Amino acid sequence: MLPQVSKPLQYVGGELNSQVKDWECGGPGTVRWVLMYPDAYEVGLPNQGVMILYEVLNEQPHALAERTYAVWPDLEELMRENDVPLLTVDGHRAVRDFDVFGLSFPTELNYTNMLAALDLAGIPLRSSDRGDDDPIVLIGGHSSFNPEPVAQFIDAAVIGDGEEAVLAISEIIREWKSEGRPGGDGLTPREEVLRRLACTGAVYIPAFYDVSYTADGTLEAVTPKPGIEGVPWQVSKHTVMDLDAWPYPKQPLVPLAESVHERMSVEIFRGCTRGCRFCQAGMITRPVRERSITGIGEMVERGLQATGYEEVGLLSLSSADHSEIADITKGLADRYEGTQTGLSLPSTRVDAFNIDLANELTRNGRRSGLTFAPEGGSERLRKVINKQVSEQDLIDTVAAAFGAGWRNVKLYFMCGLPTETDEDVLGIVNLAKAVIETGRKVSGRKDIRCTVSIGGFVPKPHTPFQWAGQLSAADTDRRLALLRDEIRSDKRYGSSIGFRYHDGEPGVVEGLLSRGDRRVGDVIEAVWRDGGRFDGWSEHFSYERWMRCADEVFSAMNDEHGWDVSVDWFTTRERDEFETLPWDHIDSGLDKAWLWEDWQAALDEEEQPDCRWDPCFDCGVCPQMDLDIEIGPTGKKLLPLTVLGAGKQEMLEHR
Repeated sequence: MLPQVSKPLQYVGGELNSQVKDWECGGPGTVRWVLMYPDAYEVGLPNQGVMILYEVLNEQPHALAERTYAVWPDLEELMRENDVPLLTVDGHRAVRDFDVFGLSFPTELNYTNMLAALDLAGIPLRSSDRGDDDPIVLIGGHSSFNPEPVAQFIDAAVIGDGEEAVLAISEIIREWKSEGRPGGDGLTPREEVLRRLACTGAVYIPAFYDVSYTADGTLEAVTPKPGIEGVPWQVSKHTVMDLDAWPYPKQPLVPLAESVHERMSVEIFRGCTRGCRFCQAGMITRPVRERSITGIGEMVERGLQATGYEEVGLLSLSSADHSEIADITKGLADRYEGTQTGLSLPSTRVDAFNIDLANELTRNGRRSGLTFAPEGGSERLRKVINKQVSEQDLIDTVAAAFGAGWRNVKLYFMCGLPTETDEDVLGIVNLAKAVIETGRKVSGRKDIRCTVSIGGFVPKPHTPFQWAGQLSAADTDRRLALLRDEIRSDKRYGSSIGFRYHDGEPGVVEGLLSRGDRRVGDVIEAVWRDGGRFDGWSEHFSYERWMRCADEVFSAMNDEHGWDVSVDWFTTRERDEFETLPWDHIDSGLDKAWLWEDWQAALDEEEQPDCRWDPCFDCGVCPQMDLDIEIGPTGKKLLPLTVLGAGKQEMLEHR
């Protein structure tokens, strides 16, 4: 079939550093995982989360892991016509034959791809229809912090870091298989192994919880079902504290086909305490845990040798905030001086950037544009979201950059933030004009460019904005049009300001899925049955389909129960303090009362400091989970390895 489809190379497998272990590598107790990033190969292969778990599992003698990705509609059609099930890209084995089908969700818009994969694999869509021989369908990733919209399709959810979690899960399944796959206390064998996972307190099993609603349709409670021993009231997130003990991936995968990131990446720290109120990732990954400077150096050297890449990405939510970032970048630049190896810092805050840092990053590579994220167009709005970046901060930073030779700056903003007005949005234009004017003045040149990129704000669970009403698609598009017209209206700057944006419609669907409850699952299934796939891709996304299916599903529910739920009810409606939220039984460590207080502080335009450098402000994570912020400096230096001579340089270029 492959010659008949687009990009057939993505289904072949055999990438550098991929593995195919013997099916019986661990004897009768072998635990077999298939890991899926539910998007196209070009997006999924570079994903660090899947790559790490793939390697961690395959290091275990009693486990094996293979990968699969979402297949494009052209191949899916052929597979269905020829009765070919979903296969792994490593051993081309049927996904249905594995013990665990693990999916990592960075975004909720991939949910329809999960249903397509389950159906193509021959696995019943709903967990209640699965038998003892079906894989355990398990999800992770940031979207799993509210697993309720997909609760009826999954067997389990892992909340938080996965490295230690997958090993603990594997051990429980291995013991259960070694015992002969028993049931117990009226439970089927499948229910028994799920009960054992639930008893850890760190794996959420939706089927073991009852959900009730009030007369007006709001959620009343999510509670453990009676009669199942050991099921916890709350499920806690996993947190890996010592990143140096988990230096993965050691052997990064190198794609056969083109992918979105052609580089070797190292996560230099995990977590963020900047406290941006819109940022779910920063909230749910607390506390901050830094990888040591020597650990980073070892991972970079090993990764380059294993892959032959010529770019190293130093990853985190705000990479320049690493307490030893200056020594890290200088040490790596010194080490690879004179080679083709370049460094990149994909996420840099305005107030953490400096020219010395930028020069180290570009010493061995080309000088490209700089990207900063003010997020809000006015000082007032940046106080609301706790961005703690002033206009003067931005101007000072770009002045230094333009003075050092940069010509292009990209600014990222969001539209639809809580309390936002038209004036706040128009402030984006004024900021872009100020950047260009500063660049022209400092550099003495006219070829200064500023690209304004706009994304729609979607309120997320476990953030202070989880109670906020979301801006409608129509209002988002109106503000974007207002902004576009304002940019074009001034001929002095219009041609120098690029404008990129996403319209409001995908954000509304993402909002429905991110803050929905179990009732949204029927909408997801209806959309999938209507042909929904790859909803994160503009060419496949259909707002009309989502709204039509949602209206049909919610209308039937409302008629049956006397509710008044709708897409707007889940998205644009503001919640009150005492409403039970669909994710309240998922413990991210953050205290709900603290999140509410921070929401009120946002409405009062009060900022919250970074607790790395200021006293604890009692968000709840550290005392509740017996954790603590772990940062440097370590006092160590990243000394260059043996200076790269001509012989080694020739070898690198050959590789």
